Amino acid sequence: MRAIVQAAARPIEHPESLVDVELADPTPGPHDLLVRVEAISVNPVDTKLRAGVTPDEPRVLGWDAVGIVVSVGAEVEGFDVGQRVWYAGDLQRSGSNSELQAVDARLASLAPTSLTPSEAAALPLTAITAWEILFERLQLPVGKAPSDQVLLVSGAAGGVGSILLQLAARLTAVTIVATAGRPASRAWVEGLGAHHVISYHEPLGPQLDALGLSVTHVASLTHSEHYVSQFIELLAPFGHLALIDDPPTLDVVPMKAKSLSLHWELMFTRSLFGVQLAAQGRLLAEVAALVDAGVLRTTVSRELGTICAANLRTAHAALEKGGGQGKIVLAGFGA
Repeated sequence: MRAIVQAAARPIEHPESLVDVELADPTPGPHDLLVRVEAISVNPVDTKLRAGVTPDEPRVLGWDAVGIVVSVGAEVEGFDVGQRVWYAGDLQRSGSNSELQAVDARLASLAPTSLTPSEAAALPLTAITAWEILFERLQLPVGKAPSDQVLLVSGAAGGVGSILLQLAARLTAVTIVATAGRPASRAWVEGLGAHHVISYHEPLGPQLDALGLSVTHVASLTHSEHYVSQFIELLAPFGHLALIDDPPTLDVVPMKAKSLSLHWELMFTRSLFGVQLAAQGRLLAEVAALVDAGVLRTTVSRELGTICAANLRTAHAALEKGGGQGKIVLAGFGA
């Protein structure tokens, strides 16, 4: 099968940072689906692993895919050959930048029928992350009962923020404040459900004071090290701060005076530790139903063509540059 691999930790400008190769087809296990990959999206985890540590052997990256089931493991239930599925996979296994991928069926669900493979590929990893932040880490209540809770979403225009805004706006009654730095990003987050937008180029507290809002929850999605002191200052007593990125340092001692809670979210925790795997599949099934009901929409902002090393290098470079909106997707392997 055709695949794109990382053989060594290299900057994305290096022509061998990602390489087209031919690999043997994967052998699925008893809990696995063997999937013919139709479309993928690219996430920061891809770029971090590519630039981080040289693997012991060439590694297939990619943790977002939509594809057709080719075969079903002996212990798999609820899936049939020929069905279209979506998933975010497992960091410890070969990724989705390949024509065929073996994935634990418990981490997958049927893909939404109302989206193309490219449109659907933008959502699995970010939807899982956003759902877990809102409803498992921050424990925001689902429903439209009147609420005085205020959620600040920092880095709201990116992949996770683009689906998190939709989930919060459609499924909860919280007031949503998003940060954005450019007019295009402001328009993007407003279109996804943010009630208010403030600039991350300016101090956050005065902007929130001008809105008359007291923040109870913060979802910090990027560059947390630059803003954590502001989050602590602006959060109301007993508030909650959730992070997904990897700040090099994090001083949490100032959180004590307000009895603030800190939550870290990693959507790969279930697969890394082999716990509650089926919860991820159920979550994706619920997201697919919300998509097909018209409650949620795709977050694709760019389609870069077929799945190949050259296009993946372009996607990685764009992510590393930052400042983008939504998700970058690739589809098909060409002739």
